[in-house]
Amino acid sequence: MTAAAHKSTLNKATLVLALVGISVAAITGTMLSQRGPDPASLPDMANSAVVMPDGRTFYAQRHEVTIAEWNRCASDGACELTLRARPDQKAATTPATGLSYIDVQQYVGWISKKARHEFRLPTAEEWNVMAAPVLPDAPDPLFTDPSLTWASSYLIEGQAPRALKPQGSFSTSPEGIVDLDGSVWEWTMECYNGLASGADLDRCPAFFVGGEHVAAMSYLIRDPARGGCAVGTPPAHLGMRLVSDVAMQQKNGLKMNASSSR
Repeated sequence: MTAAAHKSTLNKATLVLALVGISVAAITGTMLSQRGPDPASLPDMANSAVVMPDGRTFYAQRHEVTIAEWNRCASDGACELTLRARPDQKAATTPATGLSYIDVQQYVGWISKKARHEFRLPTAEEWNVMAAPVLPDAPDPLFTDPSLTWASSYLIEGQAPRALKPQGSFSTSPEGIVDLDGSVWEWTMECYNGLASGADLDRCPAFFVGGEHVAAMSYLIRDPARGGCAVGTPPAHLGMRLVSDVAMQQKNGLKMNASSSR
């Protein structure tokens, strides 16, 4: 082989290697862009769906959002509020509380983007259905007139414990949803404005919260003891639980497949 031919061969090999390098870089970049989110950011969802009376289904987060989970949102700058656990609490197992409706909407938007999966708050009806198996039966009303049912609630002593306890301290529903009967009342997406229908969520002054009795809180309230409860004993703590219309396990499988090609 002449020197010229040898030089030509080397140039071709260099060009091939350069092209291969570009392709590898492009493929690697594509793979990186297709990876799923950090597993630490994914909420732990109950395995079984909640079935509504009309046959619709949805999936609920196994536990309420914790302080540690909430503060990831704050660290990313998506949630304005940063929470601190007391010295006797663990951030990883203590529910995030002291949250207004505005706060929880910030978290819902952040986690949906972070997990690449659509999450939301439950409706009041959905919350009642998933909590029904673990909540105590409602006592007989003191007033039979439907227009006075609110008065019964005011005269009934609250039964739910008010101390904030770590996740897993209370009951588990048949679907595997934990602590629905605990001291944290959970925001729903359902507006309370005194109207039978036609509620505009963007202008809603208050939303229902899920707990041992019907309650509605001003969307600005973080401390329920300061007001906002429509009926009954004021909730002890305001927190949140995510729901999804699609099983998270199915989405996780797709993400695992995408990340496994690293």
